[in-house]
Amino acid sequence: MRTTRSFTLSFSLLALVVLVALSGQAFATTTDTVGLCAGPGTHYTTIQAAVNAPGITTVEVCPGTYAEQVTITKNLTLKGIANGTADAAVVVVPAGGLVTNGVTDIFGNPVAAQIFVQNAAVTISHITVDGTNNGLSGCSTDPIGIYYQNASGTITDSAVRNVLMDPADQGCQVGLAINVESNTGTPAVTISNNSVRNYDKNGITASGPGAGSPGPNVTVTGNTVIGLGATSVTAQNGIQIGFDATGSVSTNYVADDIYTGPTYGSSGILIYASSGVTVTSNTVDSTQLGIVPATDPTYGNANGTIIRLNHVGGTQTYDAIDLCSDGNTASSNVIYGSAESAVHVDDECPPSTGSHTTVSSNTINEACAGILIGPSSASNTIGTNTFMNVTNTTLAGDTCTPLAGPSGKHQSIKPSAYNPNR
Repeated sequence: MRTTRSFTLSFSLLALVVLVALSGQAFATTTDTVGLCAGPGTHYTTIQAAVNAPGITTVEVCPGTYAEQVTITKNLTLKGIANGTADAAVVVVPAGGLVTNGVTDIFGNPVAAQIFVQNAAVTISHITVDGTNNGLSGCSTDPIGIYYQNASGTITDSAVRNVLMDPADQGCQVGLAINVESNTGTPAVTISNNSVRNYDKNGITASGPGAGSPGPNVTVTGNTVIGLGATSVTAQNGIQIGFDATGSVSTNYVADDIYTGPTYGSSGILIYASSGVTVTSNTVDSTQLGIVPATDPTYGNANGTIIRLNHVGGTQTYDAIDLCSDGNTASSNVIYGSAESAVHVDDECPPSTGSHTTVSSNTINEACAGILIGPSSASNTIGTNTFMNVTNTTLAGDTCTPLAGPSGKHQSIKPSAYNPNR
């Protein structure tokens, strides 16, 4: 009996080994590598080839330069890996410049994205995208560094830079470093811990179709977003959530979005025609306007924005926090060195009237008005705030004499939102 049992066990183990060997898939890798460093699976010379490989769910990219445009339409993780002391996998513009990706954005405009994600759940991490010398001219095609369309996932620990039009076309108000759009439901996208700089129009943008149709739900957190500084050609925004996109903007550092031309303004964080967004614990420095929730009469309201625990400093020309919608909360913010008011309860964005807003527990140092309340505003709650070195602690109206820059404030000077429905 012992011999029989031993034979039976040995036969079973042999059969299992044979079965595994014949299947061939039990030990098949789902990870491939791009480049020449050590890594699992097949090694490819281009990111696109690895992405297209059947059965692959993770693509690891060795340090190096990859001159290509990448399209991802399946669930995937794309991540850069280190090799010794090298730690930069950089996607650059192909020879000959960027071309359209064969699709349009959700409003029908042609786009030329360096990494394009569509209808999939994708994580991008530890990747640099550099848009230098993209070769685009004219205003018809929008260059984008990383573009998610009707897609979910995460963009993290990456860098996007130099997404610029040629100098002659920087007034086109296009050119986005990171762009997330959806017109099919509310896909969730997290944009975290990225370095974004030297962009044309916006650093980080999330848009829906507007007019009451839902857009993506985004979590924008821990990013550093640096604009061009003073420029007369592009009204930049560091971070824009708009056109019925929803979500939160927290713990980001945003600086140097300053437009010196007429009519429009730049902003550090812009909530445009999107309601119920939270903006918390961000630092916004040296921007033309700091944080602005703005209603648009065509695309919808920016009501119910919560702006808390932010540090806004050195706004140039206009307000640190401009509440150009209804039912907002601005509380426990630290605001210093504002060219105009620290907090403007603004009645200049119809159909919103600057009403039912709460302003409390803010610390304000240096402004021509600590709190500026538009004359049409009503039913607001102005709680206890701390004022230092302000010309007027609370002032009725929509203008105050700026501490620097042009005098007065005019309805036409509002943030210039990136509008995909152009």
